[in-house]
Amino acid sequence: MTTSALTLQLLAWVAARPRSYKDTMEAWRTTCPRLTIWEDALADGLVSVESGKSMRNARILLTESGRVLLQATAEQVP
Repeated sequence: MTTSALTLQLLAWVAARPRSYKDTMEAWRTTCPRLTIWEDALADGLVSVESGKSMRNARILLTESGRVLLQATAEQVP
């Protein structure tokens, strides 16, 4: 799996502080078929959605795979 810079940016954004589904959709949803960062990260198992009182309040979390990828990439930067 090749990881784009935007995917890594999404992972870092999620890791920085707790994020709601609403916040994530406002920042990362797109209608451009060539820019599917959120959808790809979800499909690749890098992020997950933890249920909340409503979908808008659901929490977005990095999965173990997402944490490992983000950490491995950070370690490669000189």
